[in-house]
Amino acid sequence: MFNHVMLGATDIEASKKFYDATLGVLGAKPGYKHIGHGGVVRYMYFLDGGTFLISEPLDGNSASHGNGATIGFKAKDTQTIDEWHKIGEENGGVTCEDPPGVRDGGGMQAYLGYLKDPSGNKICTMHNIKA
Repeated sequence: MFNHVMLGATDIEASKKFYDATLGVLGAKPGYKHIGHGGVVRYMYFLDGGTFLISEPLDGNSASHGNGATIGFKAKDTQTIDEWHKIGEENGGVTCEDPPGVRDGGGMQAYLGYLKDPSGNKICTMHNIKA
């Protein structure tokens, strides 16, 4: 359904450090730098056929995050989520919601970990346990 997901980053290099580390745990290579329209810096990450980008805002204002919005990344197992969370905190991420663990809902059971990136965007990793 989606071609790519892009988040704004106020401090692009702090965000790159964070995403290089956390997406590296999931198997992505460090972000590929792209200079866009007006000299805006973007970093692109490619994994499992998907593309994730971080970008300085085109309008020159600070990036802002969506209240209630979350970007979720697939993880192969619960250990990967625990490592992702730890590496994220060590690289500028801030824990939000509960610590990584099992969440139940609607007959489904999943293991999730949540962080806010250096620009305040809420992201998570998820591994389905029971569908």
